[in-house]
Amino acid sequence: MGRAIGVIGAGGWGTALAKLLCEKGDEVTLWCHGEATFREMEAKGENVTYLPGVPLPRQLKITRSLKEVVPDKEVLLFAVPSHLVREVMQGAVPHMVPHTTLVCGTKGIEEGSLLTMGEVLIDLFGEPKRRHLTFLSGPSFALEVARGLPAAITLAAYDDEVGSDVQKTLSTQNFRVYTSQDVIGVQMGGVVKNVIAIAAGISDGLALGDNARAALMTRGLAEMTRLAVRMGADPLTLSGLPGLGDLILTCAGELSRNRRVGLEIAKGRKVSDILAGMRMVAEGVRNTRSVRLLAQRLEVEMPIVEQMCQVLYKGKTPMGAVRDLMQRTLKRELP
Repeated sequence: MGRAIGVIGAGGWGTALAKLLCEKGDEVTLWCHGEATFREMEAKGENVTYLPGVPLPRQLKITRSLKEVVPDKEVLLFAVPSHLVREVMQGAVPHMVPHTTLVCGTKGIEEGSLLTMGEVLIDLFGEPKRRHLTFLSGPSFALEVARGLPAAITLAAYDDEVGSDVQKTLSTQNFRVYTSQDVIGVQMGGVVKNVIAIAAGISDGLALGDNARAALMTRGLAEMTRLAVRMGADPLTLSGLPGLGDLILTCAGELSRNRRVGLEIAKGRKVSDILAGMRMVAEGVRNTRSVRLLAQRLEVEMPIVEQMCQVLYKGKTPMGAVRDLMQRTLKRELP
C-alpha cells in the first residue's frame, strides 16, 4: 500500500507529479480548480490542455473540493500560480493536520508583499509548520516528466529527515531528486530564471544570435546569484539544478512558456494580447516586476531585470533595451 498524497493544482506540473506518484503505487488525490479541465480529465482520462497525449492513471482520484484532498494526507504537494498560492492554500488551512509534509512546486514571489513562497506558507500555517515545509525546483518541463523522460531536480528542506523522506517519495527510475538545505537559493533560482527566459526569447526572436543568448544567460545567472546571496543563499546552489540548470532549460527549451512570451514580444505583439492567448501561466511576466522591486529594496543591481521591466510594463522597445544593456558603463566581470 502506497502513501496517501494530495496534489493541489491540476496544471501541467501538478498533473505530471500526480501521475508520477500514482504510477509508484501511492494513493493520490488531485485537486482541480477549473470546471472545464475537471470535466475534461474525468471524461477523457487526459489533461488535454496541459499534457496532451498523456493518459492519466485510472486510479488517480480527481476532485474540486479541498476537503477531499487535504485531510489525513502524509504529503501534500501544491503547484498553483504564485499569485494564487495564498488564496488557495488559505482554503487548506482548516483541513491541515500537523504531521502533513508540504511540498511547494510553485516558483515565484508573492506580489505586493514580495514574500517567498516559504514565507507565505509560514505566514499561513504558523512557525511550527516550518519543519514540514519543502521546496521543489530545477529543470523540469511537465510534459517530459509526465512522459517518463529522464529529469533531475532539487528538493530543499529546513529539516534533513523530512527532506530525505520526500526525496524517497518522489524519486523514480527516471525522476532523480537531490536534496538541499538552501531553501532560499532553491526558491530564488526558480524565480529569476523566468525573467531571463523572456529576455532570451526576445533575443532569439530578434535573431541576435547565439552569442547574445549566451551572454544573457551568463549575466542573468550573475544577477540571480547576487539577489539570492543577498537574501542568504549559498552561491553554489545557483550553479546547480535550481539555478543554472533551470536557467538553461527555460531560456533554450522549445516548451518554455516564458521564452515563448519573449519570442512574441520580438514580433511586436503587446504583452496583454500574448497573455490573453495563453492558457498556461508564464510566471516571468509577473515575476519581473516583483523581482525588480525586491532588488531595489535590497539594493541589488539587476540590469537585465530592469530592462525587462521597462519592456513589459513601460512600453520600451526590445531593441532599446538591447542598446541600453550593451552601452552600460564598462567594468570588470563580477558575479
